Amino acid sequence: MRRPKKPVIAVAGATGTIGQRIVRALITRPFITHFSEIVLLSRSDSQPSFPIAVFPAEIQLTMRRYDDFDLADSLADVDVLVNAIGPGPAAHAFKDNLLRALPDTPVRLYFPSEFGVDHRAHNFRHRDWDRKKAHCRLAAELLPSLRICRVFGGLVLERSVGPALGLDAAHARFQCVGSAYAPVSFTSLADIGRTVASLALRPPENVPDAVHVAGDTLSVADIAGVMKSAGAGSISVSEIDLKRYRAVTAATKSAEDPGPFLRFLMGEGSVDHSAWSMGCDNEMVNPGETLWRWKRMVDLAGETKGVPYRVGWNC
Repeated sequence: MRRPKKPVIAVAGATGTIGQRIVRALITRPFITHFSEIVLLSRSDSQPSFPIAVFPAEIQLTMRRYDDFDLADSLADVDVLVNAIGPGPAAHAFKDNLLRALPDTPVRLYFPSEFGVDHRAHNFRHRDWDRKKAHCRLAAELLPSLRICRVFGGLVLERSVGPALGLDAAHARFQCVGSAYAPVSFTSLADIGRTVASLALRPPENVPDAVHVAGDTLSVADIAGVMKSAGAGSISVSEIDLKRYRAVTAATKSAEDPGPFLRFLMGEGSVDHSAWSMGCDNEMVNPGETLWRWKRMVDLAGETKGVPYRVGWNC
């Protein structure tokens, strides 16, 4: 009996921040053996930061540089497409052009460039999230039979404990919008990559429309305690009025900066991927942590001695 052909998976934006994490997951076991070819798509000439020489001989890894004029040709043999292209007006236009090329390709499963907070129920305007909504509407219109899976990881673990979200461990003060005890979900970049890799193994018809994962879910008050135990010392935790902050932010803040919006989303429980809140699909993608161990806040605290800080956003 002939074995079914293993699928070809492509990652658009493969040399970017999230793209490289997805590729790193795909080229590790158990994921790597499930694909006949892994295609790294990039619009730049930059090279990935992992050595290509380490790949097993039976797995084909292909680097393809592409642009608006050869999108369908670049995807002519691709079954699964992961869109890891970053934000920005030009990037969003390119993502839509990518969609328009898909009817001329064999792609059956598509992961749009999400990976952060679930913005589908937001009742306020934000430029980048609005573009993401429009992108998925376009996908449904152009390709009604295409399986589309949106992966939401909440806040990026490595990039969210810092002053921009009011979590300034270096100066021993956390300021919350709303309750300091509201649960907030965080997922590391590597675990987002592994989540996508795990879902990509499934037949398209068995992949959900949306997946929520969380490497860790805890409150700002909990985070202060974790950082203290790791060496930050005592951290003061204060609260500011959620309703007023939300109204002012939605009316006056730049729609290009997600930070102020993320702060009130945290406080109102809109980044809580608990089973009893927005839902948690950890067990579906990584049953019993048998495929990998989720990175938790205590791990980040230990790596940084309780003072993590990095500029960057996940939206």
